Amino acid sequence: MLTQSSFSQATPTIVFAGGASGGHLYPALAVAEALRERAPGARFVFFGTKRPIERRILGGIAGCEFVSQTLPMISRMPWRWPGVLWGYHRVSSACRSRFSDDRPALVIGTGGLAAVPVIRAAVSAGIPTALFNPDALPGRANRHLAPLVDLVFVQWEDAMGHFPPDVRVEALGCPIRLEFNDAQRSEGIERFDLDPNLRTLLITGASQGAQSVNQAVVAILGWLEGVSGWQILHLTGDGDYETVRVAYAGRRMRATVRAYTDDMAAALGASDLVITRAGASTLAEITAVGRAAVLMPYPFHKDQHQMANARCLVRASAARILRDEVDPAINGPALRAILEPLMVDHSGREAMAAAARRLGRGNAAARVAERLMNLIHEGNASCRFKTVEATC
Repeated sequence: MLTQSSFSQATPTIVFAGGASGGHLYPALAVAEALRERAPGARFVFFGTKRPIERRILGGIAGCEFVSQTLPMISRMPWRWPGVLWGYHRVSSACRSRFSDDRPALVIGTGGLAAVPVIRAAVSAGIPTALFNPDALPGRANRHLAPLVDLVFVQWEDAMGHFPPDVRVEALGCPIRLEFNDAQRSEGIERFDLDPNLRTLLITGASQGAQSVNQAVVAILGWLEGVSGWQILHLTGDGDYETVRVAYAGRRMRATVRAYTDDMAAALGASDLVITRAGASTLAEITAVGRAAVLMPYPFHKDQHQMANARCLVRASAARILRDEVDPAINGPALRAILEPLMVDHSGREAMAAAARRLGRGNAAARVAERLMNLIHEGNASCRFKTVEATC
């Protein structure tokens, strides 16, 4: 069994816990990349869920182990609570056993229910812990875990006031991969076989796609077909790919339709204007590259945290918001009303792009990695165990 005194700083095991979307995974990968530069022998373990998107994103990344957790969905129905608690207890016991046999140097929560049992097990064992909270409004899991961990990283200063005053919070930005800092238009144009003489409208629903965003764009394809000087790069997500592809077929417009890309830096580099959701990682990438955006925040979150994220850009004059009414008959005309001036006012669009670039924190991964290395060294110097109540 590894003990704190036997931990090797040269070959630390670092655990990331969270999942269910690319927004929980991409910041972790960016930080893992920055940590590997500082500790080349580091081993990374990702505790996530069984959703396919996680295996798609993490698959093929060298030096990473993926641990799939079976966590029951939290239910409002009282008769299901015993099953939820039993499932949570089972996963928590597995985490404690794992950390007893293979003690990590650091455990980092990236958001979502999948982080809860892992972070709590680490806290109980006295392992240094941290959280990423890239959204302007913290989610339930992060609100629950924040008082237990050593440090919380946030993207927006707006988020800091949502944590108790005794929680250590630092606003360093949302970690993104290095390629976003170097995104070049020419490389993106070549990567997606686009015309360098046309401006590019990028539509993306992030890693899993967004049906109402796709439908809103499809609803105004007739108008977009008549807008001169533009081409479209549309990333649909797997579920809508065939429907959207057929909608573009036969139209007199240059359009590239893909279900997914693992090179979002190139896609943003090729773009002049972006239509997208307002996930925290997506906005960090847009601001790092510096692009004007029309944001359609996901409408079904109870706390409307994507709307809060979007407002951070709108206040800086870097984006426009379109409230997603789900119905394409409403969203389509509303989207056209926003796009019409943006697609002809090139100086105005460039001003928005410049405002976005000023918000960008392309060095967030490096700054977070430095703080995490400090936590590792602090934890290695003094073994400190915390008491965690058994309630969930």
